[in-house]
Formats: sequence, C-alpha cells, structure tokens
Amino acid sequence: MTIFSAEAWSRNHRLYEAIRDMPFNRELKDGVLSLDRFRHYVIQDALYLVGFGQALALAAAKADDPDHIAQFARGAETAILVERDLHAQYFDRFGIDAEAAALVRMSPACHHYVAFLLATGFRESLAVHLAALLPCFRIYREVGRHIHAGAARDNPFRAWIDTYAGEEFDAAVNAMIATTDAIGREQGEAGRARMHAAFTRATQLEWMFWDSAYRQEAWPL
Repeated sequence: MTIFSAEAWSRNHRLYEAIRDMPFNRELKDGVLSLDRFRHYVIQDALYLVGFGQALALAAAKADDPDHIAQFARGAETAILVERDLHAQYFDRFGIDAEAAALVRMSPACHHYVAFLLATGFRESLAVHLAALLPCFRIYREVGRHIHAGAARDNPFRAWIDTYAGEEFDAAVNAMIATTDAIGREQGEAGRARMHAAFTRATQLEWMFWDSAYRQEAWPL
C-alpha cells in the first residue's frame, strides 16, 4: 500500500506550488511585504491557532493509543503557546495594538478553515481528521524552508521565517506525518478516499488563508 502522506503530497503538489509562489509568500521572502498585510496575517493567524489547538484537542479525545493522545495534546498546547507568543512578540514588534486586535473577527477564509477542521474532528474518523490537520504542518514547513533558503539575514520577517524552517517545527511535522501514515494504513479504500479528500480541501484552505491576508479580507457586511 502506498504511504498516505507521500501519495497525498504528490496529488496536491500543484496546490503547494501555487501557495509557495503566491504574492504573499514571494514578498515575504523578499522582505517587501507591506506591514499592513503582515499585521492582518498575524492577527488572523492568532485566531486560527486557537481553533487549530481545539482541533488537535479533538484528535486527542478521539485517539485510543496513549502515545497519540499525548502527541495531540502537546500539539494543542503548542498551538496555544505559539498564539500567545504572537501577542507577546509579533504584536509589539510590528506595532499591533492588542486591544484593537482583540476586537477583530475571523476573516471569511480563516473562519471557513477553522470550521472545516472542527467539523471534521466531530464528524469524521480520526484518520480523516488527521489528514485534514496535516497540510498545515507540512505546507508551513515546506514554505518556511523555501523562504529561508532565499531570504536575506536582515529580512524584517526573519523571526517568522526561522520558526517554520527550524528543527523543532521539523520534528513536530515528522511526528504528525508518521502518526497519520500509521493510522492511514489501517483504513480501507473508502477511508483512504475520505482522507485524501480532507487533505486536498485543507490544502485549498491554506491557499485561501494566505490569499485573504494579502487582500486583507474582511466580511462584506
């Protein structure tokens, strides 16, 4: 049987390339992304990470293996700690007013992404839920590595770049891939098909999230 993560990455590589080459990430790599766009991204990312942490907590609740429960619970905690770090460091560094940011609602894309992850966690099997969570891990690592390879040392977004190209995040991604593949091996044809559908939808939502940040998307009404 083909390893799920390898097959899913191959099927969706075109989508990854579209994410890698989109204006937000090109300008981030070159250090010319406007501060307003990055601020919008950081605020929405903080909101997203709370939802992502909840989705990982759902994975912990659905798991039976104690090691998997611990892995997903740690991942949920890490998501919340990263969200708090955004407030503590990025908000101050990029001139984001915390009180004003607290009044910001999720953008349509952020809301859609979080709602999809939570709905998948409640309605689908653990295998499908993990497949939905995996693109956030894998794509951020690959985008981080790509940007890191071409970014100057004095890039104003260097701290963000170093986080997602670093060894600690790499280890977390590898652990998530390994667990998803292990559980994916237990699935029949129908289960694998649902895993692939969830992986692709989450990858599309990754593109939408970055695109919405570049457009500084807000609700029309």
